[in-house]
Amino acid sequence: MSKTIIKTTTAPAPIGPYNQAILTGNLLFISGQICIDPVTGELKNKDIQEETHQVMHNLKAILQEAGLDFSQVVKTTIFITDMHQFGEINAVYGKYFESDFPARETVQVSALPKFVNVEISMIAVK
Repeated sequence: MSKTIIKTTTAPAPIGPYNQAILTGNLLFISGQICIDPVTGELKNKDIQEETHQVMHNLKAILQEAGLDFSQVVKTTIFITDMHQFGEINAVYGKYFESDFPARETVQVSALPKFVNVEISMIAVK
């Protein structure tokens, strides 16, 4: 199995021992992204909408580095700390897909890295 590490400065650097994404064959596996601004390194989380937009911008940057876009995403996993924010997160998330939505699960967790409210990972097909 060959694998290619996908790395871009237009998304935040990993905050642990992992890569932003791995491409193997025609599958791209993107690690969970949180609302870190890649330019400043600061969290963009004044509200759940800003936080979700930043997460999606980070995912988009990684997709683009791999030569892909949201239309090629086949699976996402959304981790949230408060299921009451599901509707607001969903509204922002949905704007990034033109028509065909990927398969997905949304899971409430007790905490996320840097104590953010949302983290999203993706799988895309090249």
